[in-house]
Amino acid sequence: MHSSAPRSPLVPAYATAPTESAESIDAHRQRELKWMALFPAVPPSQARKNKKVRKLLQEGVPSSVRYLVWCHLTDSKARALPGVYAKLGKRPRVPAFAEIEKDAEEGFPDQSRLHTAQGPLVSLLQAYLSMVPDIQYNSGLTSIAGHLLLLAPEEDAFWIFASMMDAHLRTYFSTNTVQIEIDASLFSRALEAIDPVLTKKLYVKLSIAPASITRPWFSTLFVGSLSADHLHRVWDIFLYDGIPYLFRVGLVVINCVRHLLLQADTEEAALAHLVHPPPACLPSATELLVLAANVKLKDDDVRKQRVKMEQQLKRTTQVRPPNGVTNVQTTAISLPKP
Repeated sequence: MHSSAPRSPLVPAYATAPTESAESIDAHRQRELKWMALFPAVPPSQARKNKKVRKLLQEGVPSSVRYLVWCHLTDSKARALPGVYAKLGKRPRVPAFAEIEKDAEEGFPDQSRLHTAQGPLVSLLQAYLSMVPDIQYNSGLTSIAGHLLLLAPEEDAFWIFASMMDAHLRTYFSTNTVQIEIDASLFSRALEAIDPVLTKKLYVKLSIAPASITRPWFSTLFVGSLSADHLHRVWDIFLYDGIPYLFRVGLVVINCVRHLLLQADTEEAALAHLVHPPPACLPSATELLVLAANVKLKDDDVRKQRVKMEQQLKRTTQVRPPNGVTNVQTTAISLPKP
């Protein structure tokens, strides 16, 4: 019996190899049925507090329902306003429009449908950037939105993206924010506690700025650094745990290429290993999740330190952005009129 779960546009009903055993296919179907039973039982607003949800995520999300799981974890359906996405698409082109087109083609060379000015990726980011004008565009937005569109229909992907940004990522891209620098500093401290030898090599001997390591990972959610299989599993847990999970994954990746980093003679060589870790150095997607769960890191401490450091910076520094803009981070959203 086949499940009635809606299918993602570019993902086959069962992403299983032809040689997989009947037991493996049955296990896949059983996981799918568990998720379909969970959706009505656990409200989306409570999903990130539910231990059963966390357990199912760890076990693995079937590709056939993955985007529905992401909808649930982000509570994107509650944010979706009928007709708004279409109206946003009719607004004048945002300043970054040409840059988005270029990044779409470079970031997804094998997905021609994402390249055009009328394609879903450019349309999604055009709509989002016109709705949230305090966002400063960079290619990480294209990486994240494009990957969502490989799994979810366009309008669903838009609301998942908007929800992810609001819940986790918006401060990375807001004008004049220092959040990426704060997280880079916290990440360097976490690495030092685990591996002081490697920390000294990266930050002292090679003089790598902390943000040079974390920005390519955190601002893309590891798109371009991990394979699709790894990426999906990481996003599954990230949407439940939030930013501290990016720390965990980053620390695992660093450990996996540790031998290469210790041999690196230049900053460029070290960063190349980090941003594009050789696949042979990485464990399976399932093992990566196990290693990330076992990293010696207290998630609550990361959350508290993020808040504490941001408050300290606000008290002790006055960042002067270009063009005389005041250092005030807005949270305005510009929605179309009914």
